[in-house]
Amino acid sequence: MLIEQPSLLLRILYPSAIWRMDPNAKAVYLTFDDGPVPGITPWVLDLLDEYGVKATFFLVGNNVRKHPKEFRMILERGHRVGNHTYNHIRGFEYKAAEYLANADKANELIRSDLFRPPHGHMGIKQYYALRDKYKVVMWDLVTRDYSKHLNGPQVFSKLKKYVRNGSIITFHDSLKVENNLKYALPRSIEYLLEQGYEFRLL
Repeated sequence: MLIEQPSLLLRILYPSAIWRMDPNAKAVYLTFDDGPVPGITPWVLDLLDEYGVKATFFLVGNNVRKHPKEFRMILERGHRVGNHTYNHIRGFEYKAAEYLANADKANELIRSDLFRPPHGHMGIKQYYALRDKYKVVMWDLVTRDYSKHLNGPQVFSKLKKYVRNGSIITFHDSLKVENNLKYALPRSIEYLLEQGYEFRLL
């Protein structure tokens, strides 16, 4: 529960970060972390096109550098992009100035006002430095598609259990989640549509 849906205490720690959107609106906000990655990101984009869904992709700068074609595909298909640092670094392992420099290096390629910290890790100084330059976007529901201890049906079950109005939902478009993602993502989209949720961009 503390992972899938962060506690109130954690949300208070970063007071102006965005964890959840309007709780009164029957809408969800689909996001993907860690791309772009050949093979996986195009598959996600094709699936989103199939259902007419838009999403926000929090991109690793070095992946954008290595895979510009996939980066352009995200933009050309009408999705939004956000910054996920240049090297997918853990905030607690770096000084604030170093961390911000890594994020800014990524943003030279990504050019977004949105930022999400890899692993959800930010020191307080890092957070205050970041919020002056970016909208810091966290999450209301982590599907845990990355977990080696969960299979596709379990990831899908997490979404069904924890989704609610205004949820910012986190999946990943990376190789390590391929099996779980390819099972859970189409079923999750169909479930959310069946439940009457509207998909919105951040």
